[in-house]
Amino acid sequence: MAAAAAAAASTPQGVAERRGIPAAAFVEDVEAYLRQAGLDVNSALAFLQERLQQYKIVEMKLLAQQRDLQAKIPDIEKCLDIVAALQAKKALGEALVADFELSEGIYSRAKIEDTDSVCLWLGANVMLEYSCDEANALLKKNLENAKASLEVLVADLQFLRDQQTITQVTIARVFNWDVHQRRSKQAVKET
Repeated sequence: MAAAAAAAASTPQGVAERRGIPAAAFVEDVEAYLRQAGLDVNSALAFLQERLQQYKIVEMKLLAQQRDLQAKIPDIEKCLDIVAALQAKKALGEALVADFELSEGIYSRAKIEDTDSVCLWLGANVMLEYSCDEANALLKKNLENAKASLEVLVADLQFLRDQQTITQVTIARVFNWDVHQRRSKQAVKET
């Protein structure tokens, strides 16, 4: 229950989360925050540290997705270029000569004449034959989707980094408030 209260206290007004990532609120008044959350300093620091770790785990997952998309986009663009080259050679009535890798370090040369279709890897060891026009449309759609997903991931990562910063600042503010309170109590005891 205390963690739920702390979560509610750390949520800013307006944006509660972004795509499942909970938002963190900047704590102006540490004493009011602790009282509202019903936590002592150590419990609040433990909660905030746990939240920070959760943010870091989500960040690692998002960064892996970003790397995958950044690797996927050039592959899709390369496939689009190849399909366009095939269509251009067909329109000119010429054959396309291509070198392709059979296995690591072993290449072969192929002469592709007047083709109306291409085979695309769909994933999970599945290849499907498409007409050049269908392949072009599919690849363009996949490229648009990948770029849109990358934009969303970049925005999610920025939001996540903001939440990490806010949480780190809150941890520092709670810790510093606690140190100040202890020093004040110590000064009162000494006088």
